[in-house]
Amino acid sequence: MGFPYDEASWSVVDGAMFMGWGSGMPGLYTLIAAGICVAVLLFGQKTESAKTKQFEK
Repeated sequence: MGFPYDEASWSVVDGAMFMGWGSGMPGLYTLIAAGICVAVLLFGQKTESAKTKQFEK
């Protein structure tokens, strides 16, 4: 007896395995992740610029 199916094949999958499929959640999650990435990049740029200005003459 196999877990969770008797055979190791995609043929037993008959529908979407993601609960949010068909809704707006994947797009919302993508926007949230993109926003976090942009925030991290902006914060990193700000701190690195401040560090670089200390050494410029």
